[in-house]
Amino acid sequence: METSPAGQASAMPRKRTALFWASVACAAGLIGVALWMLAGNPAVPVGHPLLPGILLCAVAAGAAWAVLIWRRRDVPRPRSRVRASGAWAGRLAVLALAAGLVWLTPFAYQPGPTAEAGPASDLTVTETSTAITMSPDGARTTRGLVFYPGARVDARAYQDILGPVVAAGYRVVILKEPLGLSLLDGNQARSAIQVNPDITSWAVGGHSLGGVAASSFALHNTDISGLVLYASYPVESLRGRTGLAVLSVSGTKDGLSTPEKIQASRELLPADTEFIAVQGGVHAFFGDYGAQPGDGEPGIGRGAAQQQIGTATVSFLGQLPGGR
Repeated sequence: METSPAGQASAMPRKRTALFWASVACAAGLIGVALWMLAGNPAVPVGHPLLPGILLCAVAAGAAWAVLIWRRRDVPRPRSRVRASGAWAGRLAVLALAAGLVWLTPFAYQPGPTAEAGPASDLTVTETSTAITMSPDGARTTRGLVFYPGARVDARAYQDILGPVVAAGYRVVILKEPLGLSLLDGNQARSAIQVNPDITSWAVGGHSLGGVAASSFALHNTDISGLVLYASYPVESLRGRTGLAVLSVSGTKDGLSTPEKIQASRELLPADTEFIAVQGGVHAFFGDYGAQPGDGEPGIGRGAAQQQIGTATVSFLGQLPGGR
């Protein structure tokens, strides 16, 4: 049975109306997600500029699209089945983009017991768009640690746990990673080293995915003497990397970098790697950013766990060449 021209005409507005409202929803969703992240998450404005830049572009693109939709709302645009399918696919892609932005939402810094006790008076903190640098106040140092945060974790979440390292006489540079993903710029530590030419002895470290990036950097840069892994492990073997000391600190209740994964990493690390297991420690205790989905249930307090982590890190760094 053929559809009459009148039937086709009456069908077209219904299709156009459905597509119109779908477009409105997509534009509103894109704008809403971007504004929510910019205004609602304190980690976004102070993080690496790539994510805020993308979010601002998303707001602008969504607003321009919304204006275009509104201005052309009454213009009939008959589409073939192929073009209509393409239009729906495009809107689904926009929704996927919005979902991707939500996934990139960083875990914001949540001050722990150390921060609540008041700011330390023995260190100086400077911050740029790509790094947080902490130095011993009034003391000259030639030793440094570059630290890669975990995936989508606010760089500020590591200031307190690395405070004892600064108090021990080290300059600590915590990187702000693009989109919160260290693997997007695994060589970022080199920039930090270059802007601190007075530091002659360097170690690198990282938490979770950040430890993967730190491991790769240490493997391919022989001027690095030490590697600190927090709840992390490498994906490449470091067995052949001479002159590199390694510390692996993990939690026995970690639900992400599980004890089994840490045990399996032994074959990728130098034979003399120092392994420290914090009894009852979990993944999120290696920074101050609250609970993390998929993590285990802790069997120790955050403050007690972080004290062990800090002590182990200071002791390890002190054994490196030029460490004391």
